[in-house]
Order: sequence, then C-alpha cells, then structure tokens
Amino acid sequence: MSDAVDYLHAYAVRAICKARRMPIGKSKRLQRAVGRIYLLLTKEAAVAPNVDHLDDFRTARQVEKSIATETGSAMPAIQKWPPT
Repeated sequence: MSDAVDYLHAYAVRAICKARRMPIGKSKRLQRAVGRIYLLLTKEAAVAPNVDHLDDFRTARQVEKSIATETGSAMPAIQKWPPT
C-alpha cells in the first residue's frame, strides 16, 4: 500500500513543481489541476488499497502529456531518491 502512496505522491510533487515553473496561462492551470488530482489519488490510495484509482491515474497522465506537447516540453522521468 505504501508503495502506491509514495509513487502517487512523487507524481503530485513533480506536477505541482512543474506548474510553479510555468508562465501564467491555461497550461499552468491545467498542470496545477493535474497535481491536485494526483494528491487526491494519493489520499484515496492511503485510505483504501485498491486498483480502482489506476484509471484515474492513467487519465491524469494523458492530460499531463497533452499539456507537455502543447507547451513543447517533454515530461521528465521521475528519479528515484537518492540518485544512483
């Protein structure tokens, strides 16, 4: 269970930090919304371990990829901590 929570939380942190670096506009609002979705999925995974949140996670990833292609930047891969 904690693996899913940690995994989703890492995506949430990365998405929110990415939104902070973006210029003001529609893509920034969408990126912040994606970050909030990841945080909600994190809370859901922490409360009840199930696989129902995977469809929502995949949809959020698709939206985030569409934002990345819209702004012309590629999505960075999540790095494991500590870097090896």
